[in-house]
Amino acid sequence: MANGVRKIVLSGVVLAVLAGGAVAGGNWWREGRFMESTDNAYVQSDITVVSPKVSAYVRDVKAAENQLVRAGDVLAVLDDQDFRAKVAEAQAAVAAQRAALGTLDSKLDLQRTVIDQAAATLASAEAEQRRAQQEYERSRSLANDSWTSRQKLETADADLRKAVAQVAKSRAALAAENEQVNVLHATRTETEAHLAQAEATLRTARIDLENTVVRAPVDGVVGNRGVQVGQYARPGVQLLSLVPLPDVYVVANFKETQLSRMRPGQHVSISVDAFPDRHLEGTVESFAPASGSKFSLLPPENATGNFTKIVQRVPVRIALPRDNALAGLLRPGLSVEAEVDTRGADALPHMPAGGVFGALADKQAVAAR
Repeated sequence: MANGVRKIVLSGVVLAVLAGGAVAGGNWWREGRFMESTDNAYVQSDITVVSPKVSAYVRDVKAAENQLVRAGDVLAVLDDQDFRAKVAEAQAAVAAQRAALGTLDSKLDLQRTVIDQAAATLASAEAEQRRAQQEYERSRSLANDSWTSRQKLETADADLRKAVAQVAKSRAALAAENEQVNVLHATRTETEAHLAQAEATLRTARIDLENTVVRAPVDGVVGNRGVQVGQYARPGVQLLSLVPLPDVYVVANFKETQLSRMRPGQHVSISVDAFPDRHLEGTVESFAPASGSKFSLLPPENATGNFTKIVQRVPVRIALPRDNALAGLLRPGLSVEAEVDTRGADALPHMPAGGVFGALADKQAVAAR
């Protein structure tokens, strides 16, 4: 009797194991074989490092650590005395060049009057020359008939020569005055160039003055704030960082052997270590153009020394919806586990529509036409 019960129990256990194995095998065949997971994944965000555009001492700090700011909000104020002085100097230079232009315009107006005066002088000289010419012709005719003295003829001849010389002098003076107009125009062009240069210097000085007020370039939360009042700020030196929460995403470092059926647009199940009771849904967005080791500070050189094959990992960017269950709670650097459902990989392109390679293909197609 005991042996019969034992056989029945053992048979039940075997049947249960077989049934469980069949169920597990069926689940693996239907779903499990399509799932690729990794715990080498982290929450990331496009952190903006804020640094000044000009060098000056920090006069005031408006942003506190962990404070939420909007684009355009004042983060810090630099001492602007030197920059205000440069703006005043540039404004004076612009005013001087504009005054010089006004002076040249007045000279041009005056020069036109001088030219009219020189033209009138030339006309008077030419009229005097014609009168002297006529007087000379009469005196010579009368002298030939002995009706006038030789002295009068010589006087008429001298007057004619004097009139001719006066005409030449008046023509030269008119030409000189006309040339002076060209000189004034050239000087005006040069002054306009100096004015444009002074205005550009003024714009630069005003931009530098505006840059003494450091503003937030994007919406975000202040972090890693190292700026203090009295500190000497320089371009390129970090003042603080802005983390654009809740605009975060996940970067999962999958093994190269897991990528064969992974495509953009596939569904991703995400669990965050900090919130183990909540699960998020994401989408595969893109793949890194190289493995993580290629972007390291010292990339491995496999062509030297003893070679040991190591499975490489490729960063995969996973998009999270803005209205996810942990919106506003996720922070860059948190550890997560990501599981990608690769079913239907054959129906999905390796790159999303409008991606880098799609754009290149479009350009090549246009060039081929």
